[in-house]
Order: sequence, then C-alpha cells, then structure tokens
Amino acid sequence: MPKERPLWRGAAFRLCLLSAALFLCLQLGMRRSWCPEEKSRDAAAARAPAPSRGAEQRPGAVAAGGGRRRVTYVRSGRRGSAAPACCAPQPPDSRRRKTVRWHIELQPWASPTPSLNYEASRFLKYISTSQISCEHMNLSSLKGYSETTKKPWSVCLDERFSLIHRIRSKKCRLYSLGLGNDDNQFELSMANSGCEVHRFDPSIKSAHIQQGRHLWHHRLSIDWRDPNPAIAAHKLHSNTKKLGTVLNEFGHQKIDVLKADVESAEWKILENLILEDVVEQIGQLVFEVHIHWPGFEVSGNDSTVVRYWYSLLRELELKDFRLFHTYKDLSKPQMFLKKEAFNASSCYTLSWVNTRWK
Repeated sequence: MPKERPLWRGAAFRLCLLSAALFLCLQLGMRRSWCPEEKSRDAAAARAPAPSRGAEQRPGAVAAGGGRRRVTYVRSGRRGSAAPACCAPQPPDSRRRKTVRWHIELQPWASPTPSLNYEASRFLKYISTSQISCEHMNLSSLKGYSETTKKPWSVCLDERFSLIHRIRSKKCRLYSLGLGNDDNQFELSMANSGCEVHRFDPSIKSAHIQQGRHLWHHRLSIDWRDPNPAIAAHKLHSNTKKLGTVLNEFGHQKIDVLKADVESAEWKILENLILEDVVEQIGQLVFEVHIHWPGFEVSGNDSTVVRYWYSLLRELELKDFRLFHTYKDLSKPQMFLKKEAFNASSCYTLSWVNTRWK
C-alpha cells in the first residue's frame, strides 16, 4: 500500500506556486504601465528636430519637445512694454565636469624663509609684466564707442584670437560683475557692437531689466559660493550665486569676456572659477584687483596672503591664460596691505586672454 503524502507538503507547494504567479502578474502589470510612457517619450524625441551641432540656446528660447516651459517676462527700458526673459531657467547640466579640488596649489615661497618683502616683490613684478603682446586693445573700432570710460577695460582684438571674429559675427557674450558702478560705457559699447551683454549688480531695483536689444541687467551678486536656501528665502530683493550656477541656469556654455569690479571679492571668486573649471569656459578676463587689504575671507599673515594671491594668478597661467595688459591706478590710495610700501597702488586692472579659446 503506497505511503500517503503529508498534507502540509502539498499546501506549502501550492502556496509557493500561488506566490510565484502573483509576483509574475505584478511584474507584467508594472511593465505595461511603464512602457507606454517610455515609448511616447522616445517617439516625441524622434519627431523633434535635431538641434544644429554646437548651437547654444539663445536667451528667451524655449526647448523643443513634449514638455512646455513656462516663460517669464521682464521689464524693458520702455514703459509699458514687456519682453521675454533673457534667460529661461534650464535643467541642471549634467555635462559639467564636477571637480574634487577644494584648494588651489600654493606656489613655493619666494625665499627660503617666509618674507613679505620677497613675496611682495615677486607678486608686484608678476602683475606689472605682460606675458603676451596684443596690438589691438582699443574699442574705438566698435560701433557706438566713445572715449568716456573711466577705467581702461582692455580686451584683445588681435586677429589671432577669436573675440574680434565673434564680435563681427554677432556671436560674442560679455558678463559684467559689479557693485553699484555707474560706469557702464564699456558694456554699452560691447552691446552696440552686437554682443550679448549681461550685467550683474545686486543694487538694481528689478530682478531683470532689458536695456536696448543686447543689454540685460540682473539683480544678482556673483559670489564664490551658493547661498544657504533657508537664508536666501528671507532675502526678497537680493540674490547671490556662483558663476557656474548662473551659467547652468541661463543655459550658457561660454563667456567671451568676463569683466569684474567687485571690490575685493575678486580673489575668492577667481579661486572658485579655477577650482570648478569654470574659467575654461571664458575667453578673456578683465579684473580689477584690490591689494590694500587681503580681501573677503582671505586669512593669514601678510606674507601668506601675498603668496595666495600669486598662486591664484599662476593657476590662471597653468590654464593657458596670458596677461596682455596691466594698469596701475594712480588715482587710488597708494597702499599695499594697509601700508604705504613697495611703491604699489591699492588697485590694478589686469587683462588676460585664454590662448586656447575657440
């Protein structure tokens, strides 16, 4: 007589089969709910016209595709008129390479033992000596230029560099960083020549103002760090962001000229541009540097500060930037780290060109 099977074994086997069938049904249901969306997205992407290679999205453009982007409006220079915002918010750019650097590489001391005299001598000689010659730095050839600029904001317009060609083809872009500076003749001249000019100043009254066809004013302060969101939410009339963040939000991949007059914040901003490789997206730098005190959040004794300044500028050289113009402002107090020493001015205007810029 055959031996009977225990009832619990048959029940366990049936329970296993039922569980497996239920799991399979759930998987099939989830795949059916996902696939139509993926297919529709793929189909929409296939139907959308392909963008021209190397083309950048111009200000106010709306991305093609199934999704619809909300377009904001800003005040223009004329009363009662409204124009599309110059820079519609862009999705985060995953192509930007994230850096793991936290500090720049400091150059060796100028002498066997730290000495302010040696550090100052090396630094002042460096910022007073052009590294490359530029024959054409006068903007008089640009449309609308007049000799009313208060400072020598010099750009290199030699044929061997791309800026003059991009100006002629109306494809150049200028970012101007300032703090309540009324001297806008340089920006107006570049805008009149057909360049797309963005001026960032936290003191203006509106978030975005369009002046003319090519000039935008933004109530933004460019900093070396992004603000804490909890703190930024309480500031209604000002905004502070890193330059890399602004580039991503505006959808800009390149800046032909970056002009900065930020009253001693330039050292930390320049450090951020180097550490995050944003400087590689810039064709020319025109910076006013202040040396009457260390600058915002620059710490250490005097010799350490000067060594840090010098190391920043050497980092630019390693990035293939070359100093082509230097201007010592004799109208400013002749101070070096709060001392009347080294025959130095408290303010210099320095211009670099990126020799690899295309």
